[in-house]
Amino acid sequence: MEHLHICPRFEQAIKMLGKRWTGLIIHQLLDGPKRFSVLEASTSISGRVLSDRLKDLEQNGVVTRTIIPETPVRIEYSLTAKGQALKPILKEIENWSENWIEFEQDNRIGQ
Repeated sequence: MEHLHICPRFEQAIKMLGKRWTGLIIHQLLDGPKRFSVLEASTSISGRVLSDRLKDLEQNGVVTRTIIPETPVRIEYSLTAKGQALKPILKEIENWSENWIEFEQDNRIGQ
């Protein structure tokens, strides 16, 4: 029997992107920088989980955190070039979901 090996880079990418909420966070940032509170409100992700995912994405070079020295201090999250490179992939997933995933208002993910 032949054993197929998964490319370690592909496996690492799927592990990173496959974490719950990660794709949704990246999708929200495709439109441009957003504040934490905006991401939290638009995704219905708990603050703790959102913070963890943003830290993971920042450590992986997908998201950048910018501190804007105003009063009060403003922090925005945006996609790096590495994160922007995911745009065509996420758009294809969006297209696929529109064609193949049934949406029922009462069965939303995470609800």
